[in-house]
Amino acid sequence: MEKSTGSKLFIFITILLDAIGIGIVIPIWPEVIRRFGTDASFVSSYFGYFISVYALMQFIASPLLGSLSDKFGRRSVLLVSLLGSGLDYLLMAFAPSMFILFVGRILSGLTGANQTVASSYIADISTNENRTANFGMIGAAFGIGFVLGPALGGFVGTFGHQWPFIVAAILTLTNFFFGLFVLPESLPKEKRRNLDMARLNPLKSLTKILFQSKATVLIWVYFLTNLAGQVHPSIWTLYTAYKFHWNSLQVGLSLTAVGVAFGLGQGFATRIITPRIGEKNSVKYGTALLAISYILYALATEGWMLYAIISLMVVCGVVMPSLQSLISKDTPSEKQGELQGSLVSLMSLTSIIGPILYTTLFSFYTKVDHVIFPGAPYMAAAVISFICLLTMLKQFKNQTA
Repeated sequence: MEKSTGSKLFIFITILLDAIGIGIVIPIWPEVIRRFGTDASFVSSYFGYFISVYALMQFIASPLLGSLSDKFGRRSVLLVSLLGSGLDYLLMAFAPSMFILFVGRILSGLTGANQTVASSYIADISTNENRTANFGMIGAAFGIGFVLGPALGGFVGTFGHQWPFIVAAILTLTNFFFGLFVLPESLPKEKRRNLDMARLNPLKSLTKILFQSKATVLIWVYFLTNLAGQVHPSIWTLYTAYKFHWNSLQVGLSLTAVGVAFGLGQGFATRIITPRIGEKNSVKYGTALLAISYILYALATEGWMLYAIISLMVVCGVVMPSLQSLISKDTPSEKQGELQGSLVSLMSLTSIIGPILYTTLFSFYTKVDHVIFPGAPYMAAAVISFICLLTMLKQFKNQTA
């Protein structure tokens, strides 16, 4: 039986606050760093370090939290993670040195990996009929947070660089106390398993699911689809400024549109499209549309065209919830934590690889000594998506043969 509405609301709020917590501090990070050094190279370097270390810590912590939740239950691990995250925001708000601020960022990456446990909780309480819709709810929460976070951070940051951290702490700690009262445990004691130290190694966990899982092919598709999707956060600002001469306001509005389309796709289109055509068809057709949309981004000649292409994300949003549902179906409840932790680690890994890949392509194809093609990163994302599509078509054909 499905758990109460209160449980789902708690999970939704948790993912929403994770996304807000990521975005709320982005507008004020340069000002925070300037407290400890005003040199432009110093600020830009540490800005990159703070982004990278967060992704790296999520990569390390995701299988750890997932395995801990398989052993001790989802509720306790989620609540401890939320409490740690809230206190960590306060630490960063009043950090007296760059070292303490950096430690705080490391801790935020570790505790922010609670998306692993939230996804495991959703897998526990879902049925075959509503699993895709429930995973879509997680995507919708992240999309909404992606919209609200930077906007809230920019506004609150006008009152002082520490205020976005304080607001994030208040929101997170409020959710912690909310969870104390409304969140039941989703993993019964008889379904828990002993803690295997080998599963805490993120590289070993990834090797296992990428090469030894029943859903290995789909997990590779999941990884590559996320890698293709990293093209937006990696070069959107650079691409629109270079090609269409957009200012920061225009970039911000367009990213808001991306977040809205993403949230609508995962939260609402998934509930309409997937029940009608099935999870496999949702993944196939959605991936094909993703590949086409990346080509359109690469070839767009006017800025307004990007908004038309962004609207396609509403339909493309069915891909990840459907894919995650297909992957989780073949995994027993006592192993969901390990699985979801590994999936989040894969996402974190794409957050490390993607920016390097796409910014390198953008830099190379905007140099004046050869062919200029700023859309090259989007073409690369399209190629990756087509590889995913061909892989899935072969996999689904083999399953029906």
